[in-house]
Amino acid sequence: MPIIVDPFSTTPIFTQLHDSIVKAIASGELAPGTKLNSVRMVAAEFGINPATVKKAYDLLQEEGVVVTHPREGTVVARPTRATAVQRKAIAAQVETALALGKAQGMTPAQLASACSSVLASFSAS
Repeated sequence: MPIIVDPFSTTPIFTQLHDSIVKAIASGELAPGTKLNSVRMVAAEFGINPATVKKAYDLLQEEGVVVTHPREGTVVARPTRATAVQRKAIAAQVETALALGKAQGMTPAQLASACSSVLASFSAS
């Protein structure tokens, strides 16, 4: 599974796990129905607490990105239309990311270019 974890990053490890999985799904690396490694397996692979992995998996499930079945494990969910609440939450995250770029000196043209590049990478998969 394409997970990247940097133990020296200021980003919490559960967030790194979450984001790696979301990006892998968006890029097509992880297709709907793909079974994710177990919490224990991921924890052992990275030498981290299983509770950290569970926290990432729980967030993914809450967002509707994965589905967990008690005996079958966690699999990538089939895409559905985002609810109004989900769309609002995503828009807030995009706003925060763009505000951070602006606060760090990016121009509107640079921000638009960054957004276009990311969207193009999703379309390519």
